[in-house]
Amino acid sequence: MDVLHDRCAGVDISKRDAKVCVRTPSPKRRGSFTTQTTTWGSTTNAVLALRDHLLAAHVTLVVIEATSDYWKPFCYLLAEDLNVILVNARQVKNLPGRKTDVSDAAWPAQLGAHGLVRPSFVPPQPVRELRDLTRTRTQMTRERGQIVQRLEKLLEDTGIKLAAVASDIMGVFGRAMLEALIRGERDPQMLADLAKRKLRNKIPELTEALTGRFRDHHAFLTRLHLDQYDQLTCAIGQLDARIEEAMVPFRPALDLLDTIPGVNRAVAEVIIAETGGDMNRFASAKHLASWAGVCPGHHESAGHTKNTRTRPGNPYLKGALGLAAFGAVRTKDTYLQARYKRLTARRGPLRALVAVEHSIITAIWHMLIDHKPYHELGGTYFAQRDPERATRRAITQLNQLGYTVTLNPIEGAA
Repeated sequence: MDVLHDRCAGVDISKRDAKVCVRTPSPKRRGSFTTQTTTWGSTTNAVLALRDHLLAAHVTLVVIEATSDYWKPFCYLLAEDLNVILVNARQVKNLPGRKTDVSDAAWPAQLGAHGLVRPSFVPPQPVRELRDLTRTRTQMTRERGQIVQRLEKLLEDTGIKLAAVASDIMGVFGRAMLEALIRGERDPQMLADLAKRKLRNKIPELTEALTGRFRDHHAFLTRLHLDQYDQLTCAIGQLDARIEEAMVPFRPALDLLDTIPGVNRAVAEVIIAETGGDMNRFASAKHLASWAGVCPGHHESAGHTKNTRTRPGNPYLKGALGLAAFGAVRTKDTYLQARYKRLTARRGPLRALVAVEHSIITAIWHMLIDHKPYHELGGTYFAQRDPERATRRAITQLNQLGYTVTLNPIEGAA
């Protein structure tokens, strides 16, 4: 096997330190190589010293295994003066029975020397900062949702069924009722009278739902939950403002993604932050879908193809695509909704939803490559593409309902 890099280094990183194996040609025997493994700390000064060590050894490639977030200081500092690639841990998994820190460093060095590893996508600093903002907002949004769930459980303990009548207990009127409970109001009729607009039509149901045993203990916990909710809401607002500033260079791509059904501004911001907004780094739309984890797995053995789950992908991008797919299948008269309904009957709702995610990420790749907005094919796309098949399906459905169908073409219709 050809050697592409005579001088290659493999780095196995942990929280405290890193094992570094430098693979260089042997001075004694032509065609053979020697390895030297050393241990380096994970502090900034130690990483800078490691950089000087690798430069002195004339290393032309450094292979770093992605381990949690411990790889970041090594990758960022070493990449300033060295050719560094970050690889997926699955691609450099060591052989069974040889699992040691030293061998874990030597194995990537050997694979990198022969060009057997593929580099992972490490975005530039502006995109990394945008990622930090959007991922923090996603986490805080989830935490805020968890607070609402804990508040609902607390109300269940009191016997108050506000969530069963009001769709959003943290809305304006639901929040007013909770504040009144904290202040000491216990009369269900007085609490229900705080409802406004359409919610006033449910005053009898609210009066019944607000009857419970709400004590000072529950008021104390409710106050804590509401304060946490408000703090997170304020933090999310600050993140939104900061993300809007960071999105200025990506404004053209953001405007294009807004034209896709189901993709709102927040989802578009996550998609741009995770992909970098530049589709040229992905060879094709299939590569992007595979990287995002929304394409079906492939497992063939002895000529038989078996069903497999979707591969692990970027969890933040995958979550954003899931939200976009949920919104798209609820948008009437669209291609994505028609595709979802068409696949649900044969493959089930979950697989159909993944197919819609795949269609969205495919459209995103083409839109950002060609710099064109989303082109809606319409909800009748599949029927117009194969009208005879659509006709047979409609006739079959009517026959199953006990009807006999006679088709008479309309004069002048194509």
